Amino acid sequence: MNACWLVTPYFFDEYDGRLTEAVPLSLPYTTNDPVGIVDRTPDSLAKAHRPIVDFVYSVVERGDLPVSIAGDCAASLPVLAGLQRAGMSPALVWLDAHGDFNTLETSPSGFLGGMPLAMMVGRGDLSIARKSGQKPVPEEDVWLIDARDLDPLEEVALRSSRINRLQIDSLDELAFDRPVYLHIDNDIVDATDVPANNYPVSGGPSLSATMEKCEAFASKNTLCAISLSGWNGRLDHDGLTGRACQTLLSSITSAAI
Repeated sequence: MNACWLVTPYFFDEYDGRLTEAVPLSLPYTTNDPVGIVDRTPDSLAKAHRPIVDFVYSVVERGDLPVSIAGDCAASLPVLAGLQRAGMSPALVWLDAHGDFNTLETSPSGFLGGMPLAMMVGRGDLSIARKSGQKPVPEEDVWLIDARDLDPLEEVALRSSRINRLQIDSLDELAFDRPVYLHIDNDIVDATDVPANNYPVSGGPSLSATMEKCEAFASKNTLCAISLSGWNGRLDHDGLTGRACQTLLSSITSAAI
């Protein structure tokens, strides 16, 4: 099995070419750079999401591991849609400093980036998910890891849900008898090591601790897809955050294949 890399250099409708820096050096990758992404409406975002569905489906069908890099967590929806098209119903392990479990009714800001996990399980406005063909995942099949920065009503929604929640210290203890889709928002790592984020969060694990736990998890489970929600390249003046994401992905894929 080989890791096959796709980079979608966008944070929603904002182009960010530096996201390619998350691919380990010298490895080939495909760039998903469609035209016509003019806003954050479902029709516009679908122009970036549908190629991700096709990429994941084709890679899985030939027995390889798709790795999708994009600027926002909403790009995880088409990754799951591609797996579902291939007939898979994986467990979803979601590493994120934020919950991404808001809906329009619970979000204090209405920020779309705070909603993808809720969409993935069928909560809130599902227009974006439906455009890529993603079907809701049972909440009990989702593990949210180390979410430490939650909005008040988002916390209420998570507590009343069937989402499994763990700290990253316990990640290496998780073992599944089914394929796993691993999604990583780079802000799972403490902001000291990944400062170039729009919403950096302190109080998290170091890069080395995150790598250790992710490597152990990847080595004992069968990963069917990996996705990374990247940093803000315009804020990464010294390249520190991009290098951290590259190192993290390199370590996980090496452990998984």
